Amino acid sequence: MYRRSFLLGVLATGLAACEAPQASVGPDGLPLPQVYRIGAQDADNIQFRMLDSLNALRQASGAGAVQLNSQLNAAAATHSRDMSVQNRPWHFGSDGSSPLDRLRRVGYSGSLTGETISETYETELETLAAWMREPNTRAVLLEADATEMGFAWFQESNGKIWWTLVLADGTTRGVVAQANPVPLQ
Repeated sequence: MYRRSFLLGVLATGLAACEAPQASVGPDGLPLPQVYRIGAQDADNIQFRMLDSLNALRQASGAGAVQLNSQLNAAAATHSRDMSVQNRPWHFGSDGSSPLDRLRRVGYSGSLTGETISETYETELETLAAWMREPNTRAVLLEADATEMGFAWFQESNGKIWWTLVLADGTTRGVVAQANPVPLQ
């Protein structure tokens, strides 16, 4: 009798020690988010994946391809880090700088056509898809005058990523766009 009770006790303890599998879907039925960790070896791949994906979307819309520009990449990287410092996704730097100011600071001589930003835990391609769903950011990405792109990010230790994509017209060298240009008379 004791032997049977002992075996049942061991069996019950063993079953209690089994952990139920973690739910992979949230209460809304959607998959739970996974933290997308970016390693140093991923940097070039991420930029070129974004470039190729954006150019495919631009081609499908009838817009011309853009190419990566190191000055625009630098402006995007600076802004991504600054958004993290400010802990808010917006187009102005902690010093009040605008996207135009950031382009001037890196010595870019073309004209800004637009900037898209994001605060997320998602991959660059998920972020691009989210930008394409919104009319305002979609218009920036598909702007026909854009010829060059800068793309960068800053990832916090908790996995949050601050993405910045800058598009510009590099064919207008020497003419930096102004926020409120004054017409020539």
